[in-house]
Parts: sequence; structure tokens; C-alpha cells
Amino acid sequence: MTMSHDQEYDFLVFIGRFQPFHQGHLAVVKEGLKRAHHLIILCGSAHQPRTVRNPWTSVERELMIRGTLTQDENTRVHIAPLMDTVYNDDAWVRNVQTTVKGLVTAHHRVPHKPASIGLIGHSKDQSSYYLNMFPQWGSVPVDNFQQISATPLRQEIFSTAGLVFLDREHSQQLPVFVRDMLRQFIKTEDYQAIQSEHNFIEKYRLAWQNAPYPPTFVTVDAVVVQSGHVLLIERKARPGKGLWALPGGFINGSEKLLDACLRELKEETKLKVPAPVLKGSIKQQQVFDDPHRSARGRTITHAFYFDLEPNKALPKVKGSDDAKHAMWMPLSELEPSKLFEDHYFIIQELTGM
Repeated sequence: MTMSHDQEYDFLVFIGRFQPFHQGHLAVVKEGLKRAHHLIILCGSAHQPRTVRNPWTSVERELMIRGTLTQDENTRVHIAPLMDTVYNDDAWVRNVQTTVKGLVTAHHRVPHKPASIGLIGHSKDQSSYYLNMFPQWGSVPVDNFQQISATPLRQEIFSTAGLVFLDREHSQQLPVFVRDMLRQFIKTEDYQAIQSEHNFIEKYRLAWQNAPYPPTFVTVDAVVVQSGHVLLIERKARPGKGLWALPGGFINGSEKLLDACLRELKEETKLKVPAPVLKGSIKQQQVFDDPHRSARGRTITHAFYFDLEPNKALPKVKGSDDAKHAMWMPLSELEPSKLFEDHYFIIQELTGM
């Protein structure tokens, strides 16, 4: 393999969600391969349920990327999933560092010489703040190729004219291999489910389009833990139909946050624990306000952590109201890919798991 004199790094790191992988991403990859012997691509938002914002798995996104590259380029590209830690930047940085270190150790072929590492990307908005979080690495800034953004592309792909979009000139913003993949994806049940979610959210937002300001919604969530188990419900309606979630919902205009949380908890799970006992078991409460936490719009939730006394017999629960089912889930068995919105990260943050 012949190296160019421009390759001043052993490894460059490119972090993104690639939902989907488009020509702008490909331009960064090509530039990275010019500037480094190896390119490490970290696919963010991995291990999450399919949503309108994150429709494709990290495996599918890796296939999109590799399908656009030559055989020689693929030997120099190393792709790994990167899970979000929405409310803990330090943990996210540590995950990035650990993943990169493992790949560098596996592929650095120059003994006794530390690998030179850099971060490649372009600063598009506040979501690119991570570019400043790795001062130990070099930096390779690149321009935003033709100002392409994945957000409007997803919007068109999941509109009712998804197949029509892929035949339009605008779809040229996607590499040919990715367009072919999407043509097959549009025929699947996964696509139909995401499209239904997309249409629901669009109708939901229409109800607020005439508001003088973009609305901010306030919700509450109950993190009830007993004997290493957390109380969850299965959502029976959109958004997030079929996903596991914390008991909770929107507050009424005449109630306090804690009262709303206790009301939603009772309504959705029929939990047979007296309110005074629940109030006495509150260990912590915290606000969770990631701007992208809900597809419905800006939604800020107040989560209450109820730490019940250990007991061999868990309280009986039953799904009701907005919940199809209610159950106690061992904390060790939580799967982020099956949990609604940011509820996995809320549980993670409050329980310290």
C-alpha cells in the first residue's frame, strides 16, 4: 500500500450518526484517507430503537459506508458503533477514547513509535461541540460539502413519497450504493413502522403550528427501583408504540410536579404502594432536557427516583391507561434498543448503573 506525502497522521477519527450516510460524509471520508494511513469511523447513537431521527442500525450504517468505498479504502477504514451517554459527557469521551485506543492498538504497525491521532470533521452547529473535547489529538477541519444535511434527507425519505424521492435529482446527495440500499429498505416492515411514526409526529406538530412561539412541553417520569429491578411499562400508542418506558406523562395545569408523577405512576401501573411510602422513598429528582430527547418537540421531563426498601416479593403491577403492560425489569437486563426516547439514559443517570 503506497502512502501519500500528505498523510501526516497515522489515524484520523471521524464521529457521526450517518443517518443516512450521504455525499458530505463521503467527502470527509475521502479527505481523511488522503490525510492519514487509517481512518476510524465511529457510528454514534448506536444500540437505540429505530426512530425517525435514528432509523438505521449501526450495522446498516457500516454497510452504507463500506459499500461506497473501494476494496483498498476499506482495508484502511475501521468502523465501530458508539453508544450515546446523553447526560454524561465525561463517560462519552471515555467511550470514544477507549474505542479509539483499542483500534489503534490493533492496527498500528510501527513498533516503539506512538501513533499520531487526529480528529476530522466540520463544525456545523451545536451538535459538533465534541470537536473541542479531545485536546490530546490533532484537528483536521473540513468544509461542509455542498451544505448537505441528513435531516431534510430523512424528512423526504419518510414522507409518503419515499420511493419518488429516490428517483429525484435531490437524491443525488446520497451515494448510489446508499440509494440502492434505501430502495430495498423502503419495502420492509421497519420502514413502514418508522413512516407511521413520522406521519404521527407531523400531525402532532400541526396542532401547534399557529402558536406564537414554539411550545415547550413539561412531563414527569417515575424511576421506581426495588431489589435491583426497575418498574417499566410497554407503550401501547404512538410515539414509541411497543417500546418499554418509564411510567410518566404530561402534567396537568393545576398540579405540582410530584403530584403529577404519582398520578401517572398509579394510572399506568396500578402500583399498590401508598403515596406516603412513595414520597418517603424519594432518593433524588432531576431535570432531563436534551433538546432532541423527544420527536414531538421540545420536551423537558422531571424524573423522580423512588428507591423502595428491598423485598423478596416485588409489588404487583398491571398495565393501564397508556400502558399495554407493566413489569419489573432487572437493571442488568435493560436494553437501550428497546427503551423509549432517553429513558435508558435517565435510569442510568439516576441509579448510577
